[in-house]
Parts: sequence; structure tokens; C-alpha cells
Amino acid sequence: MLLKYIYNADLAQAAYLVGCQTHGVALVVDPGRDIRPYLDEAAAQGLRIEAVTETHIHADFVSGARELAAATGATLYLSAEGGSDWQYQYLAGISHRLLRDGDRFFAGNIRLDVLHTPGHTPEHITLLLTDTAARDAQGAARPMGVFTGDFVFVGDVGRPDLLERAAGVKDSAVTGARQMFRSLDKFRALPDYLQVWPGHGAGSACGKALGAIPSSTVGYEKLFNWALAIADENTFVAALLDSQPEPPTYFAQMKRVNKEGPALLADLPVWPRLTLDGLEAALAAKWPVVDLRPAEAFAAGHIPGTINIPFGSSFVTWAGWLLPYDRPHFLIAVTDADPTERARERDDIRRALRSIGLDQTGGVGSPALLRQWAAAGRPLQPIGAVAPETLAQRMQAGEVMVVDVRAAGEWEAGHLPGAHHCMLGDLPAQAATLPQDRPIVVHCQVGTRAAIAASILQAQGFDPVETLTGGIEAWAAAGLPQLCH
Repeated sequence: MLLKYIYNADLAQAAYLVGCQTHGVALVVDPGRDIRPYLDEAAAQGLRIEAVTETHIHADFVSGARELAAATGATLYLSAEGGSDWQYQYLAGISHRLLRDGDRFFAGNIRLDVLHTPGHTPEHITLLLTDTAARDAQGAARPMGVFTGDFVFVGDVGRPDLLERAAGVKDSAVTGARQMFRSLDKFRALPDYLQVWPGHGAGSACGKALGAIPSSTVGYEKLFNWALAIADENTFVAALLDSQPEPPTYFAQMKRVNKEGPALLADLPVWPRLTLDGLEAALAAKWPVVDLRPAEAFAAGHIPGTINIPFGSSFVTWAGWLLPYDRPHFLIAVTDADPTERARERDDIRRALRSIGLDQTGGVGSPALLRQWAAAGRPLQPIGAVAPETLAQRMQAGEVMVVDVRAAGEWEAGHLPGAHHCMLGDLPAQAATLPQDRPIVVHCQVGTRAAIAASILQAQGFDPVETLTGGIEAWAAAGLPQLCH
């Protein structure tokens, strides 16, 4: 048997390729939309992908199950649990089998047994893996590990509130938490030696305390996972629902896309080149134009009306929070020199956006657009920065409004006296409530989110807008007034 861990760091998302070398076949568990890593790994191992499965209808990325089935002819093995509202709707014409608690299926000698484990979502299943070709001293085939998806993570369990908070399914959070409590009894009944292969790692918004190591064991989680240490159901429900992070707005979109079936990548249009005329038309139509350059370059000078989401480790998260799914967006990329580097960068950007279903890119240009803008005699717009000591003086004089764009948990742990809280993901909708009679200074923990927020406020007409240099960490390091709690 072969097991390969395939991790997407941008989404903190884990998929798995399981191979049976005897039969030359492979199974993929919880694939993302970019299927090249699975195809490449299978080819490198001399395996044919004949089965694809997933633990649930994902909310944080576009599933690659349909894409893999189209590319390989593999059979899809998907949950039939959860009731009529949580059934896959795109399976006509695709080889598939719907699974319920107690079912099993094979890929060569590899057997998967199905456990229905609702809580994170109603349809969630957990898959118990057994290599039937391997036998113990008594000649019995015993399970090796369990694919837990978003049920049990390393050090945490899946959050049950996403359907209510992100998808608007009323009163589902408490119901899901109680289901999770009961599902954990199935986990406790598993042998301690089993390996645990979860669907996410640290950084995912599908839980609140995910560990950074890729796998665990059932026994270890029984000892150290906080959720498995609570024996009272009501106490468990309260603890599980407490302090969950804000769910990105795009999660609701992902649930719909993955239930109805994402578009195949081959059917999506090629990105057109964004010209200066096209950029001006997009801005006039109030369509988002995103400058992907680093925050420092954007702050030094950008085209008025554009917003900044730097293309880096948090790009996917903030693109999903801030870009609409019902109208096009336009991009100004980072590279405009070497053609090979430019093509590679645009492939990376395309892959990132499509991983969360942002398929509506209306055009992509390069930083040459900024030079063309300036050459036409139109000024570029800067974003100023203010040092902590200077901000403290201006706050004392009542000259500025300070907007803290960190998450609610960060705000509650300590914030600047007199600051206004508006989490970055909520800022586009709430900006209209902010006063425009004095300058606004935006801050976050160290400065990354503040740069994005400042660009959003500028694009909505706020002027002047500045950022706090070094964020709240620099404020605390300067020994300025005690943070409020």
C-alpha cells in the first residue's frame, strides 16, 4: 500500500492519494480543484486513479472530485447521509456510488469502511482504511487509519456553526454541536493505534485550535484533544461554539458550488488582457480592480479606485472575503518583465482564485498600466503611514478616527483606547457607517490587513487614510497607553 499526503498551504487543506501497487490503482480522498498534484503523483507511482471520495460537501475550497472524474473516468464515492438538503446534484452521467453508515468500498486491496459522523456538517462521513493484503499474526486484516476530514483534527474538532453563520441555515449550530458530541463516541470506540489523517491543518477556519502537525493517532487525540476530554453534552456544546473565528463570506458560496457541481476548468474562458481603457471602464462600472503588488509598492502609488490584495500567503483568504461572486473582477499582476515569469505568475494567480471558485476574472494586466496612467498625466494615489507615538498624540487631540480591522477575538484580547472595531472582511459593507469628517488611521496586528483595509476605504472615497506602522505590536512595544480589554 502507498499513502501520499498532498497539502495546499494556501488553504491549509490536506488531500490523500492511496495506492494499491498490486492492482496498479489509486484512490484520492478530499481532492482540491487543481488536480495536477494527484495526476502527477499517480503517474510517478505507476498507478491509475480509479476512485475518488470526499468526507463531506466542503465549504472552504472547490472540490476536485468532479474534475478528477472527468479527467480519469474514476468512480465517485460520496455521502448519501444528511437528508435531502445535503445531496450531491451533479452526478448524472458520472460513475458514482452513494454511501451510508456501514457501507464499504474498495480500490484494489484497499478497503474503506464508512462511518456517518455528523456535526461539522449533516452529511459528513469518516473513512476507515484497511489494507486487506496485510495480515497480523493471527491472519486478520486490521484497519490502519482513519480519514477524518473535518470531523477530528489534530487537537481540535470541526466547527458546527458554519451552516448557520456562513450559509444562513437557521438554528443549525447547536444541533450540529450536539451531533458532534454523539459522533465523537464513534471516534472513542476506535482502536488507539489507528492513525488519524485529517482534512485540514493549522490556519484553517474550519476549527479554532487546529494543530500544525499533519497527522495523529486515535489514542493521542483521546489523551490531548480538548473536545474529547468533555463528558457533559451541554458543557461540550457551549465550549465548541465559543470563540469560533469569523467564517469567510465565500464559505456559503463553496457549499452551493460543491453541492451543485463546480464548472470544469476546461469550460472556463481564457483570461483577456486588461488594457488601460478596460481598466477605466471597470472602475467606472464600480467593478473591483485588484492590484496584487506588495503593500509597500501599492502604498507608494496606485491607480485611484483600485484595491490592494497582495499576492502572497493570505491572498486566497482575503480574495474570498472581499471579491464578489456575482460580477467580474479585474487584476493588476506583479510581474511585467520576463514573459516566462509573467506566465508562471498568472498561472499561480489563476489557480489560487479558481481554488475558491472565483472564476469571474474579466481581465488581467501588468504594472505597465500604472506607467500608462501616469504618462497620461493622471496622478497615482499614495497611502500614508503614521508612527505609534504620533498616532497617540493625534488620538489624544481628537484629530483622527482609529479603525481596528482585526478579528473579534484579537479585539477582545486588547485594543487601542477609543478605537472603532470593524473586522477586515466586513469593512466593504460597513465602511459607509464610518465618519468622513476627519482622517482615518487603520491598524491590525502588524500591518498586512491594515494595508488592504486602507485601500478599500480609499476606493470608497475616504481621504485621507493612513495605516499604523507596525500595527498594534509596534504600539505595545513603544510602551503606549495600556490596551483596553
